[in-house]
Amino acid sequence: MRVVTSVVAMQRLARRWRAAGVRVGFVPTMGYLHAGHLSLVQAARRRVGRDGVVVVSIFVNPTQFAPHEDLAKYPRDLPRDRRLCREAGVDVLFVPTAEEMYPRPVGAEFSSYVVEEALGRGMEGVTRPTHFRGVTTVVAKLFNLVLPDVAVFGAKDFQQAAIVRRMARDLNFPLEIVVAPTVREPDGLALSSRNKYLSADERRQATVLWRAIQEAQAVVNHAPKPVTAARLKAALKTFVEREPAARLDYVEFFDADTLAPAERVTHGTHLALAVFVGKTRLIDNARLN
Repeated sequence: MRVVTSVVAMQRLARRWRAAGVRVGFVPTMGYLHAGHLSLVQAARRRVGRDGVVVVSIFVNPTQFAPHEDLAKYPRDLPRDRRLCREAGVDVLFVPTAEEMYPRPVGAEFSSYVVEEALGRGMEGVTRPTHFRGVTTVVAKLFNLVLPDVAVFGAKDFQQAAIVRRMARDLNFPLEIVVAPTVREPDGLALSSRNKYLSADERRQATVLWRAIQEAQAVVNHAPKPVTAARLKAALKTFVEREPAARLDYVEFFDADTLAPAERVTHGTHLALAVFVGKTRLIDNARLN
C-alpha cells in the first residue's frame, strides 16, 4: 500500500491511472476507521475489480465543523488506520494536511466553496448550517485530486450521500456514486467514529436511535392508514427522551429521492433522526418498509 500526503503527488498518480485506463474506486473518510468504513472499501473493490485501484483518503475536514463542534478532539489514530487499510487491500492511502487541502496565499484567505442549495436545507442543514458547504467543498476537491470512476459513501449519512450525488450530477463529475448499507452493532447501534465518546452507560442508552426507528416501523405496520408525521414525531421525542442521557435534536420523515418532508408517514417513507447522548451527537436513518 502506498501512502500519499501531497496534493501534487495524488493528482500525478490519478492522471497516470486515467491515461492507462485503470479504474479507480474511492472511499473518502475522516479516519478512525471501523468495520463500516471497511465495508465501503470492499464495495469499491467490487466495483473496480482486481485490476482496478482503491484509494482511501483520511482527512479531518475543518470546514465542515462549526467553531463550537468537536474538530480538535475528533478521534484520530493514523497508525491503526494504516494497518486496517493495508489489511483491507487498499492500494493508496491519501493523507493530506489542512495546509495542502486549503492553501492560503500570503495575505489571503481560502474563499472558494461548493454549495448545494436544495437538499441541504433541512435536517442536518438546520442544526449545522455550515456543515454541508464544507462537505461538498472537500468532496469536490478530493474528486478533482483522485479522479475516481466510483466513489462510495455510507447510508448512515443519508442526507450527505444524497447531496454528494446531486453535486456530482449538477457539476458533471464523470463518476458513479455508490451508497453502501449502514453497518450496525448486534444491538442495532450504527457504527460511528463518535461512538468512542460514549461512556458505558451512554453506550447502552445510544441504542435508543435504533429502537426509535423500530418503534416508528411498528406504528406504521399497525396503522390502518398513513400516520400524521407531526404526531409520530412527538411520540418519538417522548420515546427517545425516556433515556436519562438522551435528548432529541430532530426527527424527520421525508421522501428518499427528493428529501422533501412528508406530512404523512407510511411504508416507503424515510426516517432520519439526530440524538444527543450525553454530549455526543449521533445520527441514524432508515426506510420504513
